[in-house]
Amino acid sequence: ERGEGQGEGQNLLEHELSFGGPMIYVVAYLKAHPGKSAEVLAAAQPLISATRAEEGCIHYELYQKPGEPETLVFVENWSSRGALQAHFETAHIAAFGKAIADLVAQTRVEVVHPEKVEVV
Repeated sequence: ERGEGQGEGQNLLEHELSFGGPMIYVVAYLKAHPGKSAEVLAAAQPLISATRAEEGCIHYELYQKPGEPETLVFVENWSSRGALQAHFETAHIAAFGKAIADLVAQTRVEVVHPEKVEVV
């Protein structure tokens, strides 16, 4: 009998092996200026649609932290570091960065590899 959570872990391992190696996870934090989170969320919609269509994008979601509406968190899953790097170089990432430049006070992007956490 499987213990709790083992089934999910096994599926993750099988998924990683089917992509030829470990997947990359990204957690990107944005802290909007007070009262600007709705504008950031609106600017993110085209980014989200375009990113989900990218090769190597497995999961891409944007969350607003309950009780802290200025804190927005992207949770991402990529098939490889190369796919993530290609994402960083897209026109929609550049457009989003330009659109939110005056709306966001702080950003932090953590790239989680099996062997390390990279802050970019």
